[in-house]
Amino acid sequence: MRSGVRLGIDVGRARIGIARCDAGALLAVPVETVPRAGEGDADVRRVLELAEEFGAFELVVGHPLSLSGAPTPSTDDAVAFAARLLAAGAAVRLVDERLSTVSAQQALRASGRSSRSQRPIVDQVAAVIILQHAIDTERATGIEPGRSLTTEEGSSPL
Repeated sequence: MRSGVRLGIDVGRARIGIARCDAGALLAVPVETVPRAGEGDADVRRVLELAEEFGAFELVVGHPLSLSGAPTPSTDDAVAFAARLLAAGAAVRLVDERLSTVSAQQALRASGRSSRSQRPIVDQVAAVIILQHAIDTERATGIEPGRSLTTEEGSSPL
């Protein structure tokens, strides 16, 4: 198991949920919801600022696939955002995130939050689910989760 802080990232069309884990990679916690930048790189800059602030050595980006494993428009969007992080110099891993947002919504609903009050934090909770799954998988298997995004992949659609 690699030690060190990682950021978990749930890429949505309007917002990006951010979570982090401790240096021992035991527990993921919510950090912030970053608005998507229409034009420019404010969203990428904010994620990189958070990575630096927490000393993260890796960004774990949710890789949304359909239940069958096929790519979707959300897949393309998440990979494009991950490629922007990679181009800015970050180490990026893509990790399967099927149903993370649904799981986050169910957990928030079970805690008594209304749909309206979920909106500001559901992306953070989804990022926690993505990151916790990644670190739990690595701890159980000894294998790095998902796959590392490479410069070649980041420059072309997947």
